[in-house]
Amino acid sequence: MARWLAAILACVPIALPAAAPTLPKAADLARDAVAMRAARLPMVVLYSQTDCVYCERARGYLGPMAQDPAMRSRALFRQIDIDSDAPLLDFAGAPGTHRSVAAAHAVRFAPTVIVFDAGGRPLGEAIVGMRLADFYGQYLDNAITEARRRLGADH
Repeated sequence: MARWLAAILACVPIALPAAAPTLPKAADLARDAVAMRAARLPMVVLYSQTDCVYCERARGYLGPMAQDPAMRSRALFRQIDIDSDAPLLDFAGAPGTHRSVAAAHAVRFAPTVIVFDAGGRPLGEAIVGMRLADFYGQYLDNAITEARRRLGADH
């Protein structure tokens, strides 16, 4: 009986969910800042948390952006988990955790996206929540464009 069931199941296509888009987890923001200064790049940070449906949706936009070579030439992309005690060096090189760095930037809600300069200063207004999903990609692109303008990276 078990072999018969296994044979039937082998013939049934199983739809596996596509891998969720990922972002590089922040580990050493001071090291990232060196690269940002050299290339005059802003950093796009997604503040996320475990089991957050809206965070997954935000990652659905940011993950592909982080993988796109054209976008990687416009910004660095990182993720900080507001409910994680994973170690993280902040922009000044001080040791902390994802949770403590999020708290230092007054991030209380997920998803929140903030675009930073190499000194760890925000380059615009935070994008909190998903807002209108139809325009979310445009909000992100506008934030990156404005950050690059403020850095003098786009002439």
